Amino acid sequence: MRTIIFIDSYKSGSSREAIRAADQLGYFTVLFTQRQSLMSDRANFPDIHEMVYIDLDDKEAMREKIKDLQTDGKLIHTIVSFINSNVYTAALLCEEFCGKRLSTDAIFKMENKIESRQTLQEAPFNIPFAVYEEGMELFSLLKQFNLHFPIIIKPPCSTGSKDVLKAENKLELDKYIKKFSDKYPGRSILLEEYIEASQYLVEALVYQNEVNIVAILEQEITKDPPFIITGYSLLAKVPDDLYESISKAVRSIIRKFGMENGACHLELRLYNNQWKLIEINPRISGTAMNRMIEEAYGINLAQQILKIALGEKPTLKKKYEKFVFTQHIILPAEGILQKVTGKNKALNYEGVREVYIKPKKGKYVHPPWSMGHRYAYVMAASLTKEEAKRIAKTAAKEIQFHLIS
Repeated sequence: MRTIIFIDSYKSGSSREAIRAADQLGYFTVLFTQRQSLMSDRANFPDIHEMVYIDLDDKEAMREKIKDLQTDGKLIHTIVSFINSNVYTAALLCEEFCGKRLSTDAIFKMENKIESRQTLQEAPFNIPFAVYEEGMELFSLLKQFNLHFPIIIKPPCSTGSKDVLKAENKLELDKYIKKFSDKYPGRSILLEEYIEASQYLVEALVYQNEVNIVAILEQEITKDPPFIITGYSLLAKVPDDLYESISKAVRSIIRKFGMENGACHLELRLYNNQWKLIEINPRISGTAMNRMIEEAYGINLAQQILKIALGEKPTLKKKYEKFVFTQHIILPAEGILQKVTGKNKALNYEGVREVYIKPKKGKYVHPPWSMGHRYAYVMAASLTKEEAKRIAKTAAKEIQFHLIS
């Protein structure tokens, strides 16, 4: 039985859509997970043909389970993950059991933010940074690496803006370093100089060393709390000068990492006429990204990523071109969710393609401190960027969260 193993998945978003894509391609799907919420909701995932509850930090346990699946007659064609912390593990296991080359060294360097910065050490795309180790004299370190405020502080394996803080002065930096050292004792901490500029996200696919720019998006980021992305504008048509400069930078960066086959997304800012890499991750963006690209171009990117993992050439020809805007909703207050109203009203706006509400009734919700705390989104498509944005933002105002404090 032709089988694909997925290492972890969320209930929705790109990781979930990848499993659906595998099912549609005719594969038997197996999910390794340690999320009890998935196991207890098993009936709602019919396209996951087998779900295995397993410790995802225990590679030996996963190896034994893969061998059991093979003994049961499953022909493992590939092992993948669309969850950032598991992409490297999945690639290692895929090389071991499926004999496929999936750029494990590049994935490792992309998953770890310190490794990413060190990979680009001398490249013009890098930003000033330093690595703080416990016991260092903090401000001597800043002077040594010529870092200026504001400074971004993050753990090396941060994803989705989790634990990313911005220090405006020495007092704040000292406080945040102490907070991180208490939370992650003995761990390295990455310090980066803050770059103020508009931010773009680029979805890229690499097949046999050829870098394909799949989508370019403008991002809207909140100032308070910092680094929560609430708006994504997928550009159906990118101005020639922007496309040429950003694609040249992206290809150079990916070559620096040595990725030969796989998917990645990059966040970049144009600062003093030079593209600066804010972050790179070895996977498609989560949440609504796969749906946005499908609405914009008719390309199911999750499916094309699976093809690469299977050793096949991806198909990236656009069926059409539309501008797509997704407005995410965050909450200013905390409480127990009583109900959400306005979803049907939002869906009735012409151009709205999807309205997604994440939490269920009775869930405790709160203002965000990571992007996992965005509780809904409205996606709209149009023939112009401005119209797609207007529709999504207007429709999103219909969504109301009713809380019991």
